[in-house]
Amino acid sequence: MAPRTTPASAVLLAAGLLVLTGCGTKVPGTAAAPSPPPSLSPTPDHAARAAAAEARHDALFPEVAAACAGKPTAVPSRSATPESLPTDPEARKYAENHGYKRQGTLTPAAQCRGDAHAARIKAALGGSEGKGAPRTAQELGALLTGMGYEPGTADVYASSTGNLSFVLSIPESGPCVTGHLTPPVSVKAHAVYVEGGCNEPRGGH
Repeated sequence: MAPRTTPASAVLLAAGLLVLTGCGTKVPGTAAAPSPPPSLSPTPDHAARAAAAEARHDALFPEVAAACAGKPTAVPSRSATPESLPTDPEARKYAENHGYKRQGTLTPAAQCRGDAHAARIKAALGGSEGKGAPRTAQELGALLTGMGYEPGTADVYASSTGNLSFVLSIPESGPCVTGHLTPPVSVKAHAVYVEGGCNEPRGGH
């Protein structure tokens, strides 16, 4: 004669199964939940980002884009021989102490864009003589902003004697343009400094 299952024994049996399941024991006939696949973060495409930045630059400054179309975008290859320091002790010491002022290398396309922006700004400042150039930092900042260089991309400052200068990072594509309004007006393009940024580092090591 088969034993009869009472409601109380059924409750105890169900409770026992729950305890076994909670302790990690696999109940026959049940499948374990699959583990979620590991998340893979996409690798940033630096070439695509650079191309998109250049496209935005070209839309902002179409005349510069037209002047520099077709210029190579690769950095010129350097000689495998490391740069040698001067043999003269004083000159060697000077070179070592001013190594922090070293700049990076521009591609021909970036150099062209920088030179085109420098020429554009110098013309707006009145050429080498600076005829009609701004007389205050506020005026110089307003002139650069009016030419399409946003305030966040340029540092404009005046010396204690009132001489005006600016350091500009060309929007979207670089490079840098540094200008001094003390006659003769000087506006030149250059790469970022090895220590970072368009402003010349102050102090050596």
